[in-house]
Amino acid sequence: MEQLDRIEIHDLLLRCIVGINAAERKNKQDVLINLVMWADTRPAARSDNIDDAVNYRTVTKQIIEHVEQSDYFLVERLVERIAEICLRDERVVRVQVSVEKPGALRFARSVGVTITRTRTDVFTDAET
Repeated sequence: MEQLDRIEIHDLLLRCIVGINAAERKNKQDVLINLVMWADTRPAARSDNIDDAVNYRTVTKQIIEHVEQSDYFLVERLVERIAEICLRDERVVRVQVSVEKPGALRFARSVGVTITRTRTDVFTDAET
């Protein structure tokens, strides 16, 4: 069985347009992103070379760029797109992504959606 390790990014706070109400469509709002990418980190550990690693800085920059430019009605769509970005790196086998909207519901600290996707969930054979 293949050994998989976890690469985690915690509490990435960004602003974007996401929602169905008029105010949500007009004003950017905070979203809190957490993710776990499963990959075999042993090649990078052995070589100590970034070329052998999932470059989480690059992945994070891609997520930031996408989220800050996004204009989705549903958090479900946003979280799916973030998973796709993470899985572009062939070394990432599986990803869990959580997106929360702080203050979206009265009396709740936040509301959010968490998904887990694999490369086969996201990409067809022609796309990989």
